[in-house]
Amino acid sequence: MPMWVSMLESLRATTIALVLSNLFLAFVGGFLAFRAFPGCDYWRTTVPIGVVALVAILRIIATVEAGIAQEGAANSILDSPIQSSDVSAVDPNVRLRRRVRYKKWHRWTRVVLVINILQFLAAIYLICNVATYISADSRSGALCLSEISLNDTQLKRRLLVLLSFLASCLPLLQCFAGSDIMKWKYYFVKNDDFWRAHYLEVFDHGIREVMCCLGRARYLSSEPEEDEVYSVARLLGDLVTYRASGMGHLELLTGLALLQKHGRSPETCDELVQQEASKEQIQGALSFHAFAEAAYTGPLLDLGRHYVLFSCAWLYRQGILTPWKRNRRPKLTGDNWWRGHAAAFLKYVDLPPEVLRKGRVCPDKCQAAYFIVVLHSQRTVTISVRGTETPEDLITDGLARECILSRDDLDGLISSSRIDPDVKQSVESSFPHYAHSGIVEAARDLYEQIEGRPPDIESESRGFLSSLLGAGCECEGYRVRVVGHSLGGSIAALLGLRLYGRFPYLHVYSFGPLPCVDLIIAEACSGFITSIVHDNEFSSRLSVRSVLRLRAAAITALSQDSNADTVAISRLAYRCLDVSKHQMSQNNKVNKNQSLWNESNSINSLGNIDHDNAENPFASRDVMLHPLEDPVSEFLGTVPTSENESPEDPPEMFLPGIVIHLVPEQTNSCMPLYWGFLQGVHGYKAYLAKREDFKDIVVSPSMFTDHFPWRCQAAMQEVLKRQNVNVQLDESNTV
Repeated sequence: MPMWVSMLESLRATTIALVLSNLFLAFVGGFLAFRAFPGCDYWRTTVPIGVVALVAILRIIATVEAGIAQEGAANSILDSPIQSSDVSAVDPNVRLRRRVRYKKWHRWTRVVLVINILQFLAAIYLICNVATYISADSRSGALCLSEISLNDTQLKRRLLVLLSFLASCLPLLQCFAGSDIMKWKYYFVKNDDFWRAHYLEVFDHGIREVMCCLGRARYLSSEPEEDEVYSVARLLGDLVTYRASGMGHLELLTGLALLQKHGRSPETCDELVQQEASKEQIQGALSFHAFAEAAYTGPLLDLGRHYVLFSCAWLYRQGILTPWKRNRRPKLTGDNWWRGHAAAFLKYVDLPPEVLRKGRVCPDKCQAAYFIVVLHSQRTVTISVRGTETPEDLITDGLARECILSRDDLDGLISSSRIDPDVKQSVESSFPHYAHSGIVEAARDLYEQIEGRPPDIESESRGFLSSLLGAGCECEGYRVRVVGHSLGGSIAALLGLRLYGRFPYLHVYSFGPLPCVDLIIAEACSGFITSIVHDNEFSSRLSVRSVLRLRAAAITALSQDSNADTVAISRLAYRCLDVSKHQMSQNNKVNKNQSLWNESNSINSLGNIDHDNAENPFASRDVMLHPLEDPVSEFLGTVPTSENESPEDPPEMFLPGIVIHLVPEQTNSCMPLYWGFLQGVHGYKAYLAKREDFKDIVVSPSMFTDHFPWRCQAAMQEVLKRQNVNVQLDESNTV
């Protein structure tokens, strides 16, 4: 095959169309600037037209350079000895070369973006000047355009109109076309490892650029060693491997939209037969919810509650209007000069400064912001852990790979005398145990901050909590409450697992936490950890396994469309879900007499899968679905268990402790809540839910807004109000 034919095949159709359009723009602009209007106003015609033509030429040059850089980035992936089991197991020099080439490609895409902005400004400059000049020329009776229209026909005038129209439309078309010049699938075809490595580099560079724009320039280091950003990018790259099967991003979004349209929320309906949570459980959680919400001392909390004047609300809460009170506020690690974060926390919980004894804000990656409060009136020491608020917190969230818990991490379950012996035996006999790696690292760091052993003391540890709660200390015999929302709730749970052995009067309230521990640990800590989940909030269902299942369900939902092929898309979903080899072998036994050749045309109908390709990703997956079955229901019911899961599958993560689900009562069954409205809601009920019900993400319009902490607080208040009304009704009936 000639080289020029191969090059044309690797180019996107939109790239060819845009290059030809820019060539036409440059040619017409040059002709009009130097030949059509030689005697006209130089600054109103020649210069604007020439600028448009010049920028079009620059765009063509930048497109060529970006295409060369993109091809070099793709070849750096193809030339790398990637191991399918672990993309990161690549020589550091090879990884550095790949990173350099991807940086070059990203640099040229930024140049193309800048030139696109210049094209837009040049088009505005051209239209404004030409319109002004034509208007002035017609009023003054000057000779320029009128003479041209008489002597040279209407061609030049039409070319000027066409030039103005094309110059104004082309920048918009280039924005919608994207920055890719070549077809990635031309290089990577259907190889999972190539696509995984490609998106690893894309996400790695993108995250580092965003962090640099937010003032974290240290993340732009070109060193090849693996860090937290690289780990997050590797996980995100694993989640986008559906591109190897020919599925695009738009198709996946379409599948998610179909899932939302189906309105699948079986948990909400099944809860009606479960046991309701007691009034004491809800009241105990509600009394400490304000501390979890107050830990958001940055602008995020005010941004969610005051959409327009959030900056004013945040500055007021930070006490910037009362700087003379600075010396009265406690000094926290990482706080600003006027100690605004301490002021914001105290103002939200409405407590005097002396109750806040220790804290930290603005931490680094895999570290948690926290506040320790002593409430003498309630004989309680409260530890509030902040949830996701900074870019570093997002990195901690993204470190979702499992890690092994040490015996120190589970000290509260193993050494505490209040834990049932059978539970201890179950924990000790089932090592190793797994948890969310980012949350574990943050919990370990937080433990060292508040209770770690001082380096100069080799005997009994006397950390900060021990100095408060120890024998003969200020808070001897006080209760300990560890609270947090979202990421903070998960870190609080892991911290509680370690502190419970030292402080038996400890209880953890986690509001909207992430699934962060395995099933045995989640069950074992039910005596001192309570997880509160508000309706369909996404965080309490967010794990690697749930995202993989959601991805497969979204692809499978496309088969509900009459224009899509059910069998082909269902098999694609099986690939993305990566169901266990055991279950696939069972399907092979049932369908081994059926031929795959009858499906080649249906698979080819996806548009990107060639049935005669020897590397067909489905050729080794003899998974057949009956076309009359509902593939969405089948996939949502296909949850790998310990008997059939593959050793390469990530372990399932669960919510720790007792799980209380706050469910709205509605006029119609199983109707989701919409943004800002509570249509059809008549209060809330609180159920003791099964943690297995939160394995899958529920796609609903309220899945993100349900995560707002103030909505959880309002729901608990509604539950208590309803329970008080029911108690009063029962008493009146008894009387």
